[in-house]
Amino acid sequence: MSALVETVLSAGTPEERADAFVRLLRESPPPAPGAAGPRSRVGTILDALEASPEVRSSFLSSLSALFAEGDGTALFGDVGIPSDKGFFAELGSRVSARLIPSPRDAHDLAEIAARLFRSEADVVAFRELPLSDLHRLVRLLETGLSREASASLSRAFADGFRLLLARIHAQGLSRELRSRATPGSISASPFHRLLRSGDALLDAWLCGREVGPALQSFNKDSGDCRKEVRAIQRRLEEAGVSVDVVFGLEVIDRCLTRTALMADVITLGPGPDRSRALHRLLARLVLNAHEDRSVLHLVRWNLHLLDRKIVDRTGKTGEHYVAATRPEYRHIWLAAAGGGIVTVFTAAFKMLVHEWHLAAFPESFLYGLNYAISFLLMQAFGLILATKQPAMTAAALASILRETTGDDREERIAGFFARLTSSQLAAALSNVLVVSAGAAAFVAAWSALAGRPWVDEKTARETFLVLSPLDSGTVFFAALTGVLLWLGSVAGGWFENWSTYHRLPEGIARHPIGRLVGADRMRRAADALSRNASGWATNVALGFLLGFAPAIGRFFGIPFDVRHVTLSTGQLGLAASSLGQGWFAEGAFLRGLAGIGVMFVLNLSVAFSLSLFNAARAYEMPPGELAGVLKHVLQRALRRPLDFVRPPRPTPREGPAQEPSPPTE
Repeated sequence: MSALVETVLSAGTPEERADAFVRLLRESPPPAPGAAGPRSRVGTILDALEASPEVRSSFLSSLSALFAEGDGTALFGDVGIPSDKGFFAELGSRVSARLIPSPRDAHDLAEIAARLFRSEADVVAFRELPLSDLHRLVRLLETGLSREASASLSRAFADGFRLLLARIHAQGLSRELRSRATPGSISASPFHRLLRSGDALLDAWLCGREVGPALQSFNKDSGDCRKEVRAIQRRLEEAGVSVDVVFGLEVIDRCLTRTALMADVITLGPGPDRSRALHRLLARLVLNAHEDRSVLHLVRWNLHLLDRKIVDRTGKTGEHYVAATRPEYRHIWLAAAGGGIVTVFTAAFKMLVHEWHLAAFPESFLYGLNYAISFLLMQAFGLILATKQPAMTAAALASILRETTGDDREERIAGFFARLTSSQLAAALSNVLVVSAGAAAFVAAWSALAGRPWVDEKTARETFLVLSPLDSGTVFFAALTGVLLWLGSVAGGWFENWSTYHRLPEGIARHPIGRLVGADRMRRAADALSRNASGWATNVALGFLLGFAPAIGRFFGIPFDVRHVTLSTGQLGLAASSLGQGWFAEGAFLRGLAGIGVMFVLNLSVAFSLSLFNAARAYEMPPGELAGVLKHVLQRALRRPLDFVRPPRPTPREGPAQEPSPPTE
């Protein structure tokens, strides 16, 4: 300890003083566990200073020089407050700061604070600093700092407060927030009023006048700003979420919190209450200084609301895929059978494109276009592809987990899960059975017309081996396809939110081109987009994700490929039918059939799991709650396994039956 203190006392330049203080606070030995006396490093340092008046005086002189030479404006007004550049620019700045070393500035107190609190453990240690040690530290600084140092800190405090007020004013009156705020004039906006009342509070404090009336006006305007922020958030929930608007609201919220903490410091006199207020302010500054460098934190708090909105929109679609009545269950079988018929032609065209041996881009583009058109046709005719359901039904399940209450909550959720499973199984079986039979019929018809099978013997045998879990990477590729299926549903939810936020249907309905093609036609197009935005985006995104995944893998030298259970079943059926009586030779067909089973499990389980855990995180569900519900579902599956396979038998305890309705993928 004495050596570290001596380093502070002997420092002659600002850089040396900054380094010495950082070393002192970070490397001082912690108090022994259970020992009497100080319970923190700060307390240990204070004890050492109070034991020697000469050391204490020299230490305060060095500390005063550090504060007098330094600038704390950024510490009070900038640290922890995202810049005006927006989310993506801020993200780029933080990523580059991680990769590019930056020079140290001994005059910037914000930079010194960042060096002091490098990890979350440092932040926690300061937050849990004993009040007795903190009060001793505050009293030492109030009585021991030089006049120049005190004036520099007061000036930085006031300038930081003004910066925060300016940020609230600029963000609150920006065009994006004004268009979603309560209608009214700029002068009546609480974001504008707060700028004036905050300046009045600051002037009263700096001039030594009574701050009571100014504080009352400031607190009222600050409360009105928070009400306006909540009103804007409600409108975002109804009309779509924008990352930039969420970013602006977060900036306002952080600035309001910071100014409220600083107002407490301004208005309280010396004593324990003021020490507590300073502790709250400094703890928040320390936390924000640590978060300022975190890329993950920036992404998490900016994308959370958007993520939840995507999950909400995806979950509404997923409700259509869970049969609650026998008629709905039969409809799923029939709709999935229609999806299987379309998939036969999708698989046939894919095999045809493969035989053309095109370059990577045109081949992938044709694959993606083939998938996208097939998926859009299924949506247009109300057909079902089983593998597209899990990501949407998982979001619906998470919504029910959040909204269901009562003593029998877990049992009702288990009942919904049983219906979900039986519906998913029915769709998958219908897809696979129909596509197998359809492939055989397609090859027979083609052979009768063209006099040859759809594919040659070599391609057919290669198909068996490609689908085999033993002779290829089918296991990994099937899991990767599950990830792509989930990403497709995310893209659909995002596009629907984007079109709603930008009022795209309204823009189409009122577009000037309506004078040429007819206003009624434009309104019908707008209504169609409003109803089908999520489905169209999901189908197109998923089609090209599946189509381009292999080419992207080859580009990066990674063995990527797609193993989609329904499409692969169509390929297997086409290959086996093209071989005629030799389709069962050498056991290759059985290995391909085993690959279909692997795809069935991994496609559905991976997509469902990713969607469920993402939805649980978006709804801020505790991990223990989700685990408890899934445990109860497993127990019910062991007790009554047939509930998860047979057609649904709804009971009043498991919720009302829904009216049959065609799914909109």
